Amino acid sequence: MPIGTPEVIIVLVIALIILGPKKLPQLGRSLGSGMREFKDSISGGSKHDDDDDDAAEITAAADKPADKPASSADKPAGEPAATAPRDAK
Repeated sequence: MPIGTPEVIIVLVIALIILGPKKLPQLGRSLGSGMREFKDSISGGSKHDDDDDDAAEITAAADKPADKPASSADKPAGEPAATAPRDAK
């Protein structure tokens, strides 16, 4: 026995009375996004695929200039400066 239009209207009126007019759109958005995520996870494809974000991060990291090597002037005062090893005689 399928659900008809009168039953859907009754459920929506009860939801409106219980939740109020401010919370009902938020509930609809969250249900819609949850259903979309569920559908995307089942079908395996999505236009919001995370692989594109990873590629953008890798590209941004490759474009970032490399850090310059630290010199003795860049070290804090408490740390000794790097010295060349002494020749043992």
